[in-house]
Amino acid sequence: MRRENQSIVSEFLLLGLPIQPEHHGVFFALFRGMYLITVLGNLLILLLIRLDSRLHTLMYFFLSHLAFSDVSFSSVTVPKMLVNMQTQDQSIPYAG
Repeated sequence: MRRENQSIVSEFLLLGLPIQPEHHGVFFALFRGMYLITVLGNLLILLLIRLDSRLHTLMYFFLSHLAFSDVSFSSVTVPKMLVNMQTQDQSIPYAG
């Protein structure tokens, strides 16, 4: 009879950065600021490409898709990281 692994994974652990507790506020503000600058900058790129008809070329079409991808990726990962920094919970459920 062959034995198989019967373990079940229900969550992932995020080890992240080894930040000392007294520096959490500084790093939270730093990462939140970088997130806001990233999102606002990419949204500005999308808006400018959409409004200016001279930018309706293939290169700017791909640039707008890159900006949209960056906003999407940043909006998925960074808020979860910020929540984990504030709550000290370093796990993500498998369904999440």
